Amino acid sequence: MLQAAVVVAAQSPPCFAAVRAAASKRPPSQTPKRTQRQKPTTIATQGFGGKKKDPVWQCVQNCGACCKLDKGPTFPSPDEIFDDPSDIQLYKSLVGEDGWCIHYDKSSRKCSIYAERPYFCRVEPEVFDTLYGIDKKKFNKEACSCCVDTIKAVYGTQSEELEKFNHAVWSSSSR
Repeated sequence: MLQAAVVVAAQSPPCFAAVRAAASKRPPSQTPKRTQRQKPTTIATQGFGGKKKDPVWQCVQNCGACCKLDKGPTFPSPDEIFDDPSDIQLYKSLVGEDGWCIHYDKSSRKCSIYAERPYFCRVEPEVFDTLYGIDKKKFNKEACSCCVDTIKAVYGTQSEELEKFNHAVWSSSSR
């Protein structure tokens, strides 16, 4: 069983190293080092030879990759993410037979309860701090990394969704 967990952790997208570390309650000094990650296809720079800027996270409409709740064994389970059993139960109750959230309308690619969605469906600095122990200063970078990994897992590495996301987050970083 432990070997299977090690294999799954080794195959996990890089952004979830922090999730797994928070779930196991390790001190930050023992958090696993990130694995190699592909660089985004677009790089924003400042002026001539200027310093590279970090991406600025934003949700890209009609993506919905985060609404694919059952992404498989390479992603953290609700039990690894949440401390509160009621959050685990709520999350599991949202997973439809096809693995997508029961409130995600695949034809319109929109959430039917967006304004009233659970806190854990919100990509916000406070949520990332609460669930994953990610400092607010690192929110943009970590949120972008998680979205990239999720979009790749759901739609593929050459998807239109990934291209739109990269364009949006790197374009906004040059503002």
